[in-house]
Amino acid sequence: MIIAASVFGEQVKLGPMAPETKARWRKEMDWLLSVTDHIVEFVPSQQKTKNGTNMEIMVTRQRSDLLVNIPGLRKLDTMLIETLDGFGQEKEFWYVSKDDDQENENGQRDDKWWHPTVKVPVNGLSEMSRRWLQCQKESVNQVLKAAMAINAEVLSEIEIPESYIDSLPRNGRASLGDLIYKGITVDHFDPSQFLLTMDLSTEHKVLDLKNRIEASIVIWKRKMHQKDGRSSWGSGVSLEKRELFEERAETILILLKQRYPGLPQSSLDISKLQDNRDVGHAILESYSRILESLAFNVMSRIEDVLHADSLAQTSSPQKSETSPSSSDEDALRVSSSDTPTLSDFMGWGIASRRRSSTDLEIYFKGDNDKKLAKPPVSSTQKKSPNLEKLESLSGNRSPKGRD
Repeated sequence: MIIAASVFGEQVKLGPMAPETKARWRKEMDWLLSVTDHIVEFVPSQQKTKNGTNMEIMVTRQRSDLLVNIPGLRKLDTMLIETLDGFGQEKEFWYVSKDDDQENENGQRDDKWWHPTVKVPVNGLSEMSRRWLQCQKESVNQVLKAAMAINAEVLSEIEIPESYIDSLPRNGRASLGDLIYKGITVDHFDPSQFLLTMDLSTEHKVLDLKNRIEASIVIWKRKMHQKDGRSSWGSGVSLEKRELFEERAETILILLKQRYPGLPQSSLDISKLQDNRDVGHAILESYSRILESLAFNVMSRIEDVLHADSLAQTSSPQKSETSPSSSDEDALRVSSSDTPTLSDFMGWGIASRRRSSTDLEIYFKGDNDKKLAKPPVSSTQKKSPNLEKLESLSGNRSPKGRD
């Protein structure tokens, strides 16, 4: 969306938005979302007549998917901006331009050479600052997973256009190619082992695998549901095997989303968006995609700082002479957590049904339960305010308040 590109840009630094930029973002997003107030549906309601008789009538309200998702997306939006605002007083790391950087040993990654270089003190960050950064990272992690879930659900509800279907081959093997097809249809299937056999060295190759697998899933689903009467869609593969292959393909898609959360949109997604005529779906998809992109960028910037801190600790004589404390180990354990994934937040089955507010509570509750199993960074560490806001979004209390 042009609004987001002009406001956030590439987000190469951690820092607060300018007040005038923030005000512009709020105003223009209010304009965009105001359209959804007029996308309504009829629902039954009770009305009492003059003689005291209850009568059932139909009234209008905002469409259920918008009613559930718009408030949630607004809260995720607020959490991300408040996270950026929280970096305004940070003094323990800073940025220098490429021209001013005389040495590139303290923090810059080779794959981010165009970004300003992150600098930290010679001995690294203080323990308090490191823990605070870990808290911010976990908070943004939750926002990213929520935005990904909403975006995936909206895309699943958009109808597949006929132009995409017409471009498909008539069987899954032709779509996948012999190598991928054999890997999916083996007797003993291991999805992790399957990905190890694939060439995923570049983003283009990962996206190509995703496109092929999504196309095969569409083909197999159409055959199973017999949505096309053309003889060319026929196949000698049994219904049970085709269903098994589809489940395996969906498992691979989940793993790809886990490992590559910043992957560009697939051919299927692009085709859906180009042919979509539902304004509500278009607004939800674009808004959730913006928040997903911003959260991913903020996560990356936090990881840049933690990476610079890790390098500083490694090269510091004081750190190398002493063994790391238990609190240091806990902090490193948290920082080494996996990149936020879609499957952590939602089951694949969500794509086949409309999500209600109860569903959202279940997903957040499941995620909070996972966090309870993790070792705490410190017994006295306070929870990030943004995490508390996220729990209020899902309708859950904090872990301490749950039985």
